[in-house]
Amino acid sequence: MSVRKLYLDRGIGETRGVVTLDGAPERLLIARDGDGPLTQLGARLVGRVRKVEPAFASAFIDLGGVEALMSFKPDARPVEGQAIEVEIRSEPRDGKLATVRLIGPAEGKPRLLTAAPDIAEQLTFFARDTPIIEGRQARAMADAAEAEALETLHPLPGGGDLAIEPTRALVAIDVDVGERKGQDVKRVTRQANHTALAESARLLRLKGLGGIVVIDLVGRGHDGNALLTAARTAFAPDNPGVAIGPVGRFGTMEMTVPRRGRAIRDILGDGAGGLSDLTLALRLIRRLEAAAASDPGGRLVATCAPSVAQAAKPYAETLASRIGARFVIETNTDWPRDRLDVR
Repeated sequence: MSVRKLYLDRGIGETRGVVTLDGAPERLLIARDGDGPLTQLGARLVGRVRKVEPAFASAFIDLGGVEALMSFKPDARPVEGQAIEVEIRSEPRDGKLATVRLIGPAEGKPRLLTAAPDIAEQLTFFARDTPIIEGRQARAMADAAEAEALETLHPLPGGGDLAIEPTRALVAIDVDVGERKGQDVKRVTRQANHTALAESARLLRLKGLGGIVVIDLVGRGHDGNALLTAARTAFAPDNPGVAIGPVGRFGTMEMTVPRRGRAIRDILGDGAGGLSDLTLALRLIRRLEAAAASDPGGRLVATCAPSVAQAAKPYAETLASRIGARFVIETNTDWPRDRLDVR
């Protein structure tokens, strides 16, 4: 029986939550100070129907300065200008609008009615009646989950690896077990594919990826029914909304997995393949906290690129209230942005 544990890291500038599955990170939830509340998953709002597109069975909903998209059935077409109550069902990503589901009629101007659940509340959705672990253990787990979520290549238990690469159109997953010989090739290949399906499901949840997913399995002559059963079991936690196709003639399995939140790389990244200044600044703040805990009373010097130091400024006062005004953040214009040093 699978065991899930919950971790909550309340940091300066952001809160991170982690769900583990049998000890491995399965979900990473991140909320940062200043995140817009109007398009967070689970928020309830009054919106106004700005425009209806009958050809696409969709309507654009004004949420009060932010727009979202709502699908409707032919017999439930909304009226332009109508006030409705909606709930955010998927957050905006990659230039695409947030999506909402209709709750019912409403009155008044667009506004927030109920804020989205916070990270602690979200964690309990995945493992009810499970205690939430906080403190140093939670921070270490959040750091590990963040590092794994940003990787492309992942080792497979039992040998081999998975490469997970999101593209504009879909998420491609390649399963590789290397060169295998001998009588056990079929057994090893079969086991690798089943393991790969379970790991793919976990890692997609961890990375916050979904949409169309194509998994390139290893070997030939697959047992399609067994693999389909394994895939349904692996992706069951992502329901409702998962649709899985049979293994194709070229050894690939295609599926669609709902995307509800932002991808972790979109949250942490700068849009150009690197980490954002804010992500690096928050890491620097955490390193200062760790250094202060290991050297009580010692004077600390942090060095980083100028843009990272600028992003860290809003959090310096809160840090000083926790560890004292015994640190300075210096800049080095020759350093790459991802180089951080605390001494």
